[in-house]
Amino acid sequence: MRSRKSSFRHQSLQDVKSIQDILKAITSGIAKGKITFSDDDEKIVMRPEGLLDLKVTATQEDNRNRFNIRISWQLENGGEKKKKSFSVK
Repeated sequence: MRSRKSSFRHQSLQDVKSIQDILKAITSGIAKGKITFSDDDEKIVMRPEGLLDLKVTATQEDNRNRFNIRISWQLENGGEKKKKSFSVK
């Protein structure tokens, strides 16, 4: 079977309020089971379901701060992963 790949990438400067709105839209989409990412050039629709794999990284170096959040899942049952405790304050 031939694999099908779709991707979306967007990068821009945003203020804190805009980032909050984007993150709220993402969490709302996860709750509803459908997230749509789009801009003037591209669009992708994702349907998160089942157990989602969460990866969070955070770094501070000199005056540069960065954190990444990666959420992934497989539509087919790809084996079980153990659920771990995690918190953000």
